[in-house]
Amino acid sequence: EKNKPFGYSSGRLTNLRQLLQTTHLSEFNFAVMLISDRILLKVIVLGDSGVGKTSLMNQYVYNKFSKQYKATIGADFVTKELHIDDKLVTLQIWDTAGQERFHSLGVAFYRGADCCILVYDVNIQKTFETLQTWHEEFLKQADPSEPESFPFVLLGNKVSEKTAREWCALKGNIPYFETSAKENYNVDAAFLCVAKTALANEHEHQDVFSENSNNNFRNRARKKLCLLISLEFNKDFQT
Repeated sequence: EKNKPFGYSSGRLTNLRQLLQTTHLSEFNFAVMLISDRILLKVIVLGDSGVGKTSLMNQYVYNKFSKQYKATIGADFVTKELHIDDKLVTLQIWDTAGQERFHSLGVAFYRGADCCILVYDVNIQKTFETLQTWHEEFLKQADPSEPESFPFVLLGNKVSEKTAREWCALKGNIPYFETSAKENYNVDAAFLCVAKTALANEHEHQDVFSENSNNNFRNRARKKLCLLISLEFNKDFQT
């Protein structure tokens, strides 16, 4: 494709080592170039066990729903690509276990997140009441640089809208969506909001890094580069 520098075409890496050697690009400069064309956003999905986190993700990424319930063990992630404002965005969506015994693993998965989705089941009041705990635990373990403005999105079903919106307002007007993985209701719209919210947060951090801390941006770019390379190699093995 035209305007794709150094053989980088359609989101694919043709030969990373050769690219770096023949173009004399440093890892950092290549990462900056890559990130400017393609953005990787890490999204964490939290909520009590059984609220439908995995079902929502499977509906969004694979367009399928299963009535069989299988609890997530530890954490896993799926990816989906979409275009937002002429940017190729890869959402890396992390599905986390809702059981309490896995909560201690959070710090290993939450760090570096660009957005957090909170999910509850409106038919089970307890899952709404624990949102505050999930919210606080994420901020504690992820330790974002600006916790007051870190982006969250709340997903619930089609009942108790008033209570949910009141809670969102108290948390700085967190976006709220009524969703149904089974009926594929509002799932795409919710995740599009997640992507745009995370992307806006990403841009804010890039502005801060360019003005205040090149080292922080360098480390972030290196991590993003490694994740993007991993995603591309996985694609090659699967095709």
